[in-house]
Amino acid sequence: MANEQFITIRGRLTGPPELRFTPSGAAVANFTIAANARQFDKQSNEWKDKEAIFWRCSAWKEMAENVSESLDKGMAVIALAELESRSYETTSGEKRTVTEARIESIGPDLRWVSAQVNRAQRQGIGNDGFGGNTSQNGDGADPWGAPANTGNGWT
Repeated sequence: MANEQFITIRGRLTGPPELRFTPSGAAVANFTIAANARQFDKQSNEWKDKEAIFWRCSAWKEMAENVSESLDKGMAVIALAELESRSYETTSGEKRTVTEARIESIGPDLRWVSAQVNRAQRQGIGNDGFGGNTSQNGDGADPWGAPANTGNGWT
């Protein structure tokens, strides 16, 4: 993990995430983020959109399920991703290379929306989200958990 190169992608989902499962049972969500910047044109004195870049993305395991349950077409997101290239040959014999973004972290872009955050509870996942126990005393209690209606905005 020491030599990973990450990029930040900020944009909107072009469609709903497609959740599927590998033969071994691992969840994977595939989706596309369209990212386009704006620049100010001094001659026309107005903002203009640059051409969009479409990032094909994949999220794995528990994050894949969270993405498919939480995000939808048109939502503004910010994602941290590692780029991966792979080569393949088409049925007609052409060699092609594609670059995809393997998502490490993703969430709504709070510049445009507000969000209600809920801790995911899935079978086989511990309180820390990695299968481990977040409690220092080993009782499984969440030390970051707050009672309902505390006014902290988290549930």
